[in-house]
Amino acid sequence: MHKAALVLFSGGQDSTTCLAQALSRYERVETLAFDYGQRHVVELQSRLDVLAQLRLQFPAWAARLGDDHLLDLAVLGQVSETSLTRDMAFRMEEGGLPNTFVPGRNLIFLTFAGALAYRRGLDVIVTGVCETDFSGYPDCRDDTIKAMQIALSLGMERRVLIDTPLMWIDKADTWRLAESLGGGALVDLVVEYTHTCYLGDRSLRHPWGYGCGQCPACLLRARGWERYRPNAP
Repeated sequence: MHKAALVLFSGGQDSTTCLAQALSRYERVETLAFDYGQRHVVELQSRLDVLAQLRLQFPAWAARLGDDHLLDLAVLGQVSETSLTRDMAFRMEEGGLPNTFVPGRNLIFLTFAGALAYRRGLDVIVTGVCETDFSGYPDCRDDTIKAMQIALSLGMERRVLIDTPLMWIDKADTWRLAESLGGGALVDLVVEYTHTCYLGDRSLRHPWGYGCGQCPACLLRARGWERYRPNAP
């Protein structure tokens, strides 16, 4: 039976919901983030605020919440000509993928997560990738994640489980999952403290949280909120 997990935790809506589920499921939970030269580097501060609020508002979870880790992956930003790592407009590329796609990002994240989990004695890696309501990223697909699970297990001679709680649900259901885990308090925490906006804008407050309101991440989050609370102001 799995008892300890490492959550890939960016401080956004998805990873916060995944962290809440892990805290309700596993006896010991640690968190991991990456600094890869992302334009929305503000998320690295937001994630600390989320962790602090989770400890404050959910004492039962606080007892299970262990160490937080931040890894420097600046080299990923150096080799990525994308709108997440460069000052450029969001657009679709000729190959059909949005230019927010950072090639290899999730593959690299999971590889480093596997190495850290091995060292820390954690047998589950939790990530908020999703194939239902996603931006067309091939490294978010279920087939990719299953292949990575096999590769990590074989490469480290140790069984690794990659848990993807959001894989088959949309953004509205992600809001509902948060509510089922922590009630209105967790939903309010997600709204107020998490960060999703690709531009790193926290100057504008919307019913669903902070962000520019125009980038792909904001639009996806806003549409999910509207389906989750269609009559909310």
